[in-house]
Amino acid sequence: MYFIMFGLVAFIFLIRLFFLQVIDDSYKVAAEGYTIRRLVDHPVRGNILDRNGEVLATNEFAYDLMLIPAEAGEVDTFLLSSLTGVSMKDFRKAYAKVESNLESGQNHSKQPQALVRELTLKSMAAFKEKMYLFPGYFLSKRSVRRYPTPTAAHALGYIREADKKAIENNPYYQAGDYIGVAGIEKSYEELLRGQKGVRKVFVDVRNNEKGPFMQGALDTASVAGYDLTTTLDLSLQMFGEELMQGKKGAIVAIEPSTGEILALVSAPNYDPNWMVGRNLRVHYGDLIKDKNLPMLNRAVMDGYPPGSIFKVMNALVGQQEGVIHRNTVVPCRGGFRLSASHTVGCHGHPDANLHFSITTSCNAYYCHVFNEITKKYPTAREGYSVWYQRALKFGFGTNLDADLPEAKGGLLPPPEYYDNRYGKGRWRGLTVISLAIGQGELKANALQIANLAAIVANKGYFITPHIGKSVKGSSLSQQLFKRHETGIDTAHFSVVYEGMYGAVHGAGGTARIARVDSLQICGKTGTAQNPHGKDHSVFMAFAPMQHPKIAIGVLVENGGFGATWAAPIASLMIEQYLTDTISRPWLHDRIRNGVLIDTLQ
Repeated sequence: MYFIMFGLVAFIFLIRLFFLQVIDDSYKVAAEGYTIRRLVDHPVRGNILDRNGEVLATNEFAYDLMLIPAEAGEVDTFLLSSLTGVSMKDFRKAYAKVESNLESGQNHSKQPQALVRELTLKSMAAFKEKMYLFPGYFLSKRSVRRYPTPTAAHALGYIREADKKAIENNPYYQAGDYIGVAGIEKSYEELLRGQKGVRKVFVDVRNNEKGPFMQGALDTASVAGYDLTTTLDLSLQMFGEELMQGKKGAIVAIEPSTGEILALVSAPNYDPNWMVGRNLRVHYGDLIKDKNLPMLNRAVMDGYPPGSIFKVMNALVGQQEGVIHRNTVVPCRGGFRLSASHTVGCHGHPDANLHFSITTSCNAYYCHVFNEITKKYPTAREGYSVWYQRALKFGFGTNLDADLPEAKGGLLPPPEYYDNRYGKGRWRGLTVISLAIGQGELKANALQIANLAAIVANKGYFITPHIGKSVKGSSLSQQLFKRHETGIDTAHFSVVYEGMYGAVHGAGGTARIARVDSLQICGKTGTAQNPHGKDHSVFMAFAPMQHPKIAIGVLVENGGFGATWAAPIASLMIEQYLTDTISRPWLHDRIRNGVLIDTLQ
């Protein structure tokens, strides 16, 4: 029995000795003066491409100066500053951030933290030579975002370090990690970011890496993010930004048959590289303080009164409701009379039928249409509710389920809005008649206006407007490709087509400036009243008339009539996209050289 017990104890000691000498490296580490450092292997973020494979966003490698608080002692910060080229002031801020992360629990003292981002090659080499003087400090290679062409900033968005809220909401992120916070970078964050890995390495007393711990058996490799192909056309995007220089406003172009966003321009814009790494600290404050608000995505914000482009929707709803048809004639006589003292003014057209009302943008006609819809039902509120539900199906008052995180719904007032304002049962169609011509409380953005053009081009439906086209190695949500019906009979679109064609190509059309002889462009001007200054210029269009390939919405703040700025911009965009040429260089020069804002700070 004793022999068995002694034998068992000896066997246990032998096994333990084998484990310590062969398997467990901890004694070897201690004997040779090594420590084991756990490092996060950050993945390479996926590239973002335009529809033709042109690179919109990619990566470059950079080195960050990292700190493990538990391993760091007192160091010569003046020497550290001189080696890295980072000011003492910036180092104090960096140390304060590390301390804050420790106190808040975002990091623990044995976890590496980024002290300085993106050291220059010269600084990196200088520090590496003296790294043994700074225990707990080391260099970490990681990829950083780069945008080869300084364009599409509002569509692309940007990434930055994850804040406390992001870290609390998602266990994937730790202090120092990057996360998409706007645009495509945010919408497709989970696909683009990849998957982090972890590696353990030996570090000697001089703070140098001496190889993988246990030959890397415990390491996990990072997985690169997926490459995302977008619907954007880089050349068209750049052309739109050129046309919008010196202006405030937006352009959105859509392929009607697919809902793919070909261009999304917000002006003024900025170089997306300004929002990367150390550039962010240099430029962000200036961008925020700029009185022209370049960081505001005007293409998808709550928007502006849509003005007369809204008449196209009312022409379709009016036909569907049976209050007008192709040959319905409404007298103009200078406007729509509400009372003896109040008239919604117009230009004094001859009596208008539906086709003529679109071509000439007759206010009186659409006030009549809107009023007749509200009068059709037992109460004005019921009639308005029907109109409201139909307008919702055109995407007004919604964000269209677009894959753009900043997209807003604008304002399409529900019946309750006016109940609260005027009292239930105390308002009627004439009370809110300005909605008939796209004014009043209505708010719409360029995305919604382009989508309306796409609905007309498609004769009654739209595909969810989207900017993600495909992703290599994965798939996109099928919601992006969903078809939405407006409930308007296809037959009602023919007269609208004719009216919009006449607005551009007809003798009395309001948008003759948009005419291109070789293209059949259908368009509608809008002049959105602005209580704070000059009216906004609005235009929507699609082309060619048969088998449309592009639908577009343009808004130019304080641009005046729709035909002054918005219509020529849309026309040039259409011509560029469909023909890859510009046949009216005089118009191109006038638009791109036109300045409507004060660019001085």
